[in-house]
Amino acid sequence: MPLPTDPSPFYATPPGGHPPQTQVMTDRAVFTESYAVIPKGVMRDIVTSFLPHWRGTRAWVLARPLTGFAETFAQLIVEIAPGGGSDRPEPEAGAQGVLFVVGGAVSVHLDGATHALATGGYAYLPPGCGWTILNDTDQPATLHWVRKRYVAVDGIDRPEAFFTSDGAVAPTPMPGTDGRWATTRFVDPNDLRHDMHVNIVTFEPGACIPFAETHVMEHGLYVLEGKAVYRLNRDWVEVEAGDFMWLRAFCPQACYAGGPGRFRYLLYKDVNRHMALDL
Repeated sequence: MPLPTDPSPFYATPPGGHPPQTQVMTDRAVFTESYAVIPKGVMRDIVTSFLPHWRGTRAWVLARPLTGFAETFAQLIVEIAPGGGSDRPEPEAGAQGVLFVVGGAVSVHLDGATHALATGGYAYLPPGCGWTILNDTDQPATLHWVRKRYVAVDGIDRPEAFFTSDGAVAPTPMPGTDGRWATTRFVDPNDLRHDMHVNIVTFEPGACIPFAETHVMEHGLYVLEGKAVYRLNRDWVEVEAGDFMWLRAFCPQACYAGGPGRFRYLLYKDVNRHMALDL
């Protein structure tokens, strides 16, 4: 049976297609020394990539390790046609992954079991687990695939695979915010087996991050719903559902949710490991 979905499972997806010749070229896309903004309007057919050993599939590559910028992760939005998928999805034995379904449904096969992920479904896939994926429905499926090379630690076990959904995990309110700022944590922050978190952050209208967070974690933020004004380094930028933000370590960030509805984003960050000194 499919895992539970969010009570109102609507998440932004790339528009695809191709804009008309009459469209103005001015846009919000920007790449700076400390952050990038990839707005939804540039996620068109012409910027998709095809992946080896994936059939009926195209991907928007939002982030990849890039020397001098953000180096720990890759993030893709993967669109799988009916009957598409892969028997060899992950090319690197040391890579772990998170899947988050934002449209349609897929089946993930692992260790002899099939896990149906509907819209809002979430999977954590540890390195070397040999998972496969299939869109066995008659509609396209769209999902985020976040990949990071796992950093093993002596004396700490590797985490196991798990499957859940947005709607199955209760958000944790940020202290002192009356629940207006909350995080859906799919992994216990105290579980040191995990060296990355992929969570969902939710702001109610008017809620904010009231200071410029400045920390070692790299971030990928995909806006699932709503709009806000986001502080990135020295700049305030307006973002909306379907936009992606990519932050290098120590980039100051803050946020004000100024839209009429809630503001939600899928958030990647690297966690729980010593800082490597041999770069």
